[in-house]
Amino acid sequence: MAESTVTFFAEKLSNLILQEASVFGEVEGQIKLLRNELEWMRLFLRDADSKLIYDERVKLWVNQIRSATHDAEDVIDEFILNMGHRKRRLNTLKFLPACVGMVDKLPFIRELDSRVKDINAMIGAIIANRSKYGLEALTASSSSTADQAVSHKEKRAPVVEDSDVVEIIDGAKKVKQMLMMKVETSTRSVVSIVGMGGLGKTTLAKNAYNQRDVQGPFDCKAWVYVSQEFRAREILLAIALQVMSLSDAEKREMGETELGQKLCEFLGEKKYLVVMDDVWSSEVWSRLQPHFPEAKDGSKVLITTRNKEIALHATSSEAFIYELRLMNDDESWRLFLKKAFRGTGTATPTLTTELEELREKIVTKCKGLPLAIVVLGGLLSTKERTKQSREKVLASIEWHLDQGPESCMGILALNYEIDAWHLIKSWLAEGFIQRRGKERLEDITEDYMHELIHRSLIQVADRRVDGRVKSCRMHDLLRDLAVLEAKDANFFEVHEYMDSTFPTSIRRLVIHQNLINHDISQCLHNSSSQMRTLVSFSGTIGRKSWGSLQEHIKLLKVLNLSEEKVDGHVLPRDIGQLIHLKFLCIKGFSSHVRLPSSIGRLVNLQSLDLGANDCNIPHSIWKLKKLRHLECSNCKVSSQSQINKCVNGYLGVEQLTNLQTLALKEGNWLEGYGLGKLTQLRSLALRECSTSYLKEFFESIAKLIVLEILELSFMEGHTKKTLVNRLGSVREKKNVTIDHHNKTLLPGLMPFLHHAYLYNLPLDGKIEKLPKEIEFYPPKLLRLDLWGCKLTDDPMMILKKLPLLQILTLWFDAYVGEKMVCSSRGFLQLERLELCTLNELEELIVEREEQ
Repeated sequence: MAESTVTFFAEKLSNLILQEASVFGEVEGQIKLLRNELEWMRLFLRDADSKLIYDERVKLWVNQIRSATHDAEDVIDEFILNMGHRKRRLNTLKFLPACVGMVDKLPFIRELDSRVKDINAMIGAIIANRSKYGLEALTASSSSTADQAVSHKEKRAPVVEDSDVVEIIDGAKKVKQMLMMKVETSTRSVVSIVGMGGLGKTTLAKNAYNQRDVQGPFDCKAWVYVSQEFRAREILLAIALQVMSLSDAEKREMGETELGQKLCEFLGEKKYLVVMDDVWSSEVWSRLQPHFPEAKDGSKVLITTRNKEIALHATSSEAFIYELRLMNDDESWRLFLKKAFRGTGTATPTLTTELEELREKIVTKCKGLPLAIVVLGGLLSTKERTKQSREKVLASIEWHLDQGPESCMGILALNYEIDAWHLIKSWLAEGFIQRRGKERLEDITEDYMHELIHRSLIQVADRRVDGRVKSCRMHDLLRDLAVLEAKDANFFEVHEYMDSTFPTSIRRLVIHQNLINHDISQCLHNSSSQMRTLVSFSGTIGRKSWGSLQEHIKLLKVLNLSEEKVDGHVLPRDIGQLIHLKFLCIKGFSSHVRLPSSIGRLVNLQSLDLGANDCNIPHSIWKLKKLRHLECSNCKVSSQSQINKCVNGYLGVEQLTNLQTLALKEGNWLEGYGLGKLTQLRSLALRECSTSYLKEFFESIAKLIVLEILELSFMEGHTKKTLVNRLGSVREKKNVTIDHHNKTLLPGLMPFLHHAYLYNLPLDGKIEKLPKEIEFYPPKLLRLDLWGCKLTDDPMMILKKLPLLQILTLWFDAYVGEKMVCSSRGFLQLERLELCTLNELEELIVEREEQ
């Protein structure tokens, strides 16, 4: 980990020397010296990190290097911050001569020169200690070649199969039988899977849950993760969102009781299947049981738990409890070989004396736990096929098992789902991702994620329709080990692992809910370092905290307030001073967030995510040319006044040429066809579309040929006549569809022939008629969502012709006819069909293919 710290900062220095040579001036020589010293240290660190568990001298030496690197990063970042403030100050004093600006710069240059010289001297002393204390033997290991190859391997689809994790065929059959079995004494029954952590309870439950003949008989299904931190409202909301529709207001405002009653009423007439994964206490079932009604005969609730007492409390009979066992030695070894030798072409390697010794160690260490076997096999699969490499991994595992927070026998349950896209953006903001030729940074980051999946360090929780990872999970044992290692390396701190006294040096801080009852600024009072990442899942950062926090967060790169109860005053007016900020996320439950105009000073911002919050974003947002992801679907961008245009120049969306993701409400930012110049855009969501900018919008879409997701939400209240009149002037254009005879409500929407990557198309709003020509639709469309479209003709007659369509959803009167027919000769690839709140539908006919 120390090696990565030095590597990231050395690369950062190299980029700064190229980009900011004029800023560093006479200090450039010292900066280059610092970079060169770091490059040498990085080579020695590559092997030193693996020896930390053996030698305290090595551990001390590595910690000193890491500390010096952090000091150097603070010095450089503070200098850039001060120079940024100086530049803004001089911009307000344009009438002063240039010599005044130079004099103003000298104090910062001198301070930087002095501090970099001190750091170079410190690093020189650290390097000298290698010889002084007998650490010369540390040289780059041969295994580094293999490690480098891993980070640069070709893209591949992640291989994560149930059989890789645990042999569950027999168990899946038995659980399936339990789920299909009718119970005479009850119309709703509970099935439980019991076993210690790491045995594969979740994998077994998923295997049974995903089988078509299990899902078929149930009207609705839901899967929720309960985990140790049980929150009843969140569980009920997660279930409700999978089986019924809720308005934004209901999602935000309904309490536990009201939400539970609404869910109970909905399930009352349904045959339902609900999976509650990882239940830790009997209270969970006692509290949620009233919301699972005795509905249609055969409804089931499937629970996974490590405690049999919980299963007995919820389940009416032991006949509905399936207990997982530990794997025996032969099963453990077969699973290890399958994972360790995956992709080598050697399914069953010859059992040499060396492998026989390895077998004994593996079986002994993993104690029959599938998770431990899979992780160990995954780690060894990436190493060279040498005894030395294997011994290093085994030694590391042994140390973690003996010295870590708990033994393998104490493996905990899987943690919460992590949004993969959110994770990718965070890694980019942290600077963890190194460029690889002309590849897109997001694609490289996905490769890193696939590598972690391949090593079984994280697991895929859900996939998008195109097969890419939508969300992932990390087993609590691995998380505990990762947190322990990160804390030891001063990489980040998680507040649940700290007492009331905070460490004196914090680079990254994560705060969980209900764990801090006092002002966070008081906790950080003794911290001497500058924080780079602040993630809060609590309501601890109020408006009063920001002033005292500022001294500790002025070099912040990542600010994630995912669960904060944000009000309009949380973000201070001077947030623009955080010029190093790259990732800003505010996704708490709030109705409104106000961003100050100083947001336009965040020149390094890559990602702004406001979730479902509504906001009036200042037009200064268009200044942020490094912005890659602007995800504010409920937000409008304010207009730029004519006076502001005269003083500061025109600002428009076309200036954000690096943008990959854009989600906004319609506004005058659509004027002038600037949207069509964002040729790197992969995902576009436009809400509250009216007739005002349809011509500009649809003509711009025609140019965005790398789009993968296009989401359109039309405003209500616009009549057909209004739309047709509005676009009368462009009727002759080929990419405009206006059918006066049939009064098709798709004015301006062009065929998608050239959008070869567009696979997801959600449309919300009145359409009435779909285009009949199959060429109109994206050639690789995998998912189509239609909401409130008021289609009068059966859409299935057209949509059945889409050759690759896998998911089709029709919600909220998407179709207002009385009869719908699903032909046996269509929908060649369809896997999921969702029909919800089609109030006029009386008859649904599904034709069977003739044998």
